[in-house]
Amino acid sequence: MLTLYVAVERLAGRQAYLGIRGLLLLGSLGVPIPEEAPIISAGVLSQAGYAQWWLALPVCLLGVLSGDVILYWVGHHWGEHVLDWRIVRRLLSREREQWLKAAYRRHAIKTIVMARHIMGLRAAAFLTAGIARVSFWKFLVTDAGAALVGVPFSFALAYFFADQVDAIVADMHRAERWLALGGVLVLAVVLGVMARRWTRRVEKGAGESRDGESHVGGSVRMNSARTKP
Repeated sequence: MLTLYVAVERLAGRQAYLGIRGLLLLGSLGVPIPEEAPIISAGVLSQAGYAQWWLALPVCLLGVLSGDVILYWVGHHWGEHVLDWRIVRRLLSREREQWLKAAYRRHAIKTIVMARHIMGLRAAAFLTAGIARVSFWKFLVTDAGAALVGVPFSFALAYFFADQVDAIVADMHRAERWLALGGVLVLAVVLGVMARRWTRRVEKGAGESRDGESHVGGSVRMNSARTKP
């Protein structure tokens, strides 16, 4: 696997800014690219001297917000007709659209802030914001405010702790493997307990059936004996 520093060297130069903006734009539009990855790369590039932080950080913000505005505009312009598009149906089902519309009616600002920080929800939520006719300026100001907190924070962490980024990523992968193993073990225990309870229920039901049959059979024999002359 290529280390982050190899990727940094390959992105060096003027193409770094275009690459970072392009990846952030694609991630904002629903492509499964974690938003934090290009931002962290931008921070590492800046710390390593391959980019200027005062230019890389605005590029990150521009890449993030441009994709969000495009999604809002598409939803606002075409409305619910976008749900007929195959590519949109992968992001936004009619059930999710109704749920998001209800969330916007109750707490529009909270919904925008929440969606801004959830990768799997962001594209669907911002598309629905346009469909639901949320005020554009409310959407833009709220989204930009949330981005002005999250993006510089991730960028600064990568910039000041660039030397530890590879180690942190490796630790995260190890933690994910342990969590996955723990999840499998917990699932196995739960399935075992459920199987044991089901077996006991079946055995108990079978025992009650046998007892009932014995009781019925005994009653029939007693009645037969009484009716004999």
